[in-house]
Amino acid sequence: MKLNKLKYFWIVLLVAGIGSVSLSSYKPAGDEIHWMSFDQAVALCKTHPKKIFIDIYTQWCGWCKRMDASTYKDPAVVDYLNKNFYSVRLDAETKDTFHFKDHIFVNPHAGERGAVNELAYSLLDGKMMYPTTVYLDGDVNRLNVVPGYIETEEFKTLLKFFAEEKYKTMSYDDYKKSLTGGSTK
Repeated sequence: MKLNKLKYFWIVLLVAGIGSVSLSSYKPAGDEIHWMSFDQAVALCKTHPKKIFIDIYTQWCGWCKRMDASTYKDPAVVDYLNKNFYSVRLDAETKDTFHFKDHIFVNPHAGERGAVNELAYSLLDGKMMYPTTVYLDGDVNRLNVVPGYIETEEFKTLLKFFAEEKYKTMSYDDYKKSLTGGSTK
């Protein structure tokens, strides 16, 4: 009988310890962008079409790191991206191989400084600038490419422009004017 109580005590202590460790590392799902691979996003679009947002970056890019630390940490940006897009991070210098639209994309000079993967090169039409965001529709066709670092408020506007399909009826500049009552600011 005493042995059973002792066993019970240790089991409770063990479960409580595991529970506290699990809870201390728990982060609500909405705290971070749900990044996925390019291949995962394309596959998901086949069964559940949704626009794809691609962040093309490099490991050495300071502006990319700044965007990671600011724009991509904003709760409204995180929430909007997670609800309306499949979000992809694509290292322009990755050694990965991609099979997309009857093409095989590789990094033919992988390991060399500045060697670019053909998928990144293709998505950016060879205009390699980091960071650059690319927007694809649910059929995985490119909608637009937006080069450079983007402040949080501007980024929110861009996301809505594509998610709400305003690009089908107006330019981005006209969309911004419509939000500010005609002002371009």
